[in-house]
Amino acid sequence: MELSEDPRSRVPDEDPPLPLPCVSQLKRSSYSGVLQPGYSASVLLRRKDQLERTQQKCIAIFALLCCFTVLLVLIFSSVDIWGDSEDGITEENCSNDCRIVLVENIPDDLSLSMDGSLPLSAGFHTLLDQAKYSVEVVSSVWDLNPWNLQTIPSTAKQGQLLFQRLLSLKSRGVKLKIASSLTNSSELKSLAEHSAEVHFVNMTAFTRGGLHSSFWIVDRTHIYIGSADMDWRSLSKRKELGVVVYNCSCLALDLHRVFSFYWQLHERDYIPSIWSKRVTALYGRHEALELQLNATPAAAYVSTSPNLFCSKDRTRDIDAIYEVIQSAKKFVFISVTDYLPLVKRSFRGTSITRYWSPIDEVIREAVVLRGVRVRLLISFWKRTHPLTFNFVTSLKSLCMQLHNCSLEVRFFSHKEQKDDIQLGLNHNKYMVTDNAAYIGNHDWVGSDFALNVGVGLVIKKKGDLEDEGLTILEHLTAAFERDWRSRYAKNLQGSKDQQGKYKNLQHTKNYMETRMGNKWNNPLSL
Repeated sequence: MELSEDPRSRVPDEDPPLPLPCVSQLKRSSYSGVLQPGYSASVLLRRKDQLERTQQKCIAIFALLCCFTVLLVLIFSSVDIWGDSEDGITEENCSNDCRIVLVENIPDDLSLSMDGSLPLSAGFHTLLDQAKYSVEVVSSVWDLNPWNLQTIPSTAKQGQLLFQRLLSLKSRGVKLKIASSLTNSSELKSLAEHSAEVHFVNMTAFTRGGLHSSFWIVDRTHIYIGSADMDWRSLSKRKELGVVVYNCSCLALDLHRVFSFYWQLHERDYIPSIWSKRVTALYGRHEALELQLNATPAAAYVSTSPNLFCSKDRTRDIDAIYEVIQSAKKFVFISVTDYLPLVKRSFRGTSITRYWSPIDEVIREAVVLRGVRVRLLISFWKRTHPLTFNFVTSLKSLCMQLHNCSLEVRFFSHKEQKDDIQLGLNHNKYMVTDNAAYIGNHDWVGSDFALNVGVGLVIKKKGDLEDEGLTILEHLTAAFERDWRSRYAKNLQGSKDQQGKYKNLQHTKNYMETRMGNKWNNPLSL
């Protein structure tokens, strides 16, 4: 039998024994031990769920960032966001105190004065004299050197001189930039070899039309817009008209944005759906540029065509023409090479021709409803469409039984040479009214506005300028009146009596039939 240890025999420094747990304490500790693993599992599950949700959010954010990056890549690939440098010129600091000059080329064979206008070749050379940094040119034709002629005529010297001056820009440190739809031009190749930058605009892929624009921009400060191409005929044999505007960086900046639009289409076969603000129009028919032209207040803006080539806020050519005619109160004078309100399209090998009404209708409205006097001067040449006479005869018939109705049509005609030099051809493309003017690149043919690329310049009179000197509108009016009264402008009708009513028209048709043969019988095939 073991005896219990005597408490008195314990070592004094030894700790007393721990008390034994009671039964209830054992049950609670056992229960806690059972709950602890379940509690940890639930925490882990919640943490795992939170982690999964966080990962899903990260994946969503990453996907959005990827989409945003792809969008940026698409934008940058569609168009150069930063674009070409604008040389620090902005809407806030650009110049609108401008000088404008009417420039014309009148062949020596035409007995017409040039009062109030500058020779076209002199206008081009003056622009090149002003150039310090850049010259930007758009032209539908590059034929300043008549390579195809065995004997170079003396009249081609102006074209050769202009070409040599363009070649020499490199030596002056001036950049030459050219936008063109021509792929086989020997002159453009030669200019490119002399450090000119040439960008090709594939018009076949865009509209199946052509690049008919004709304008210059020099140092983003001076501009030219008109009918003349970079063609030796435009400087010697053809009758051309345009304007040169000096020290007008506000207008030049806006025209440069049109050039940038062309420039960024280099080697593309589609029009981007997203464009930078560098090609957005600065001015238009609803908010024109307020400026001084030769110290007289005026408003101006640049228009373009076709619709596909109109960037944001850019006014279409047809809308610009409509506005100018609609605003006329006294007269509308129109001088164009061709007038034909038809659009001809090719679809799957089939040619479709339809009536194109916008210009025809607004002229009829001005004549009949508002009593505006309209004169239409059209060139008569080997490419005049036979239906032209039908349409202008229809226009003239509006005033047969109406008082206060005046619509006159004349054809500008001069001899032509067999080698298609187009001697004396009136190549003008402008309109002037009592309070506005439109100077463009297109003939007034529906297909031109629907398919071909061109620009126009609208100039509007501001306020009462009767006490001022001659304005650009008065110079344009004088130029039209000179051509209209010249011996080269032929009436459509010789007399108003019933027998001789269509005498001149029939003579013209007979002449056209002799030259065109069977094509006259089917004019829509032309």
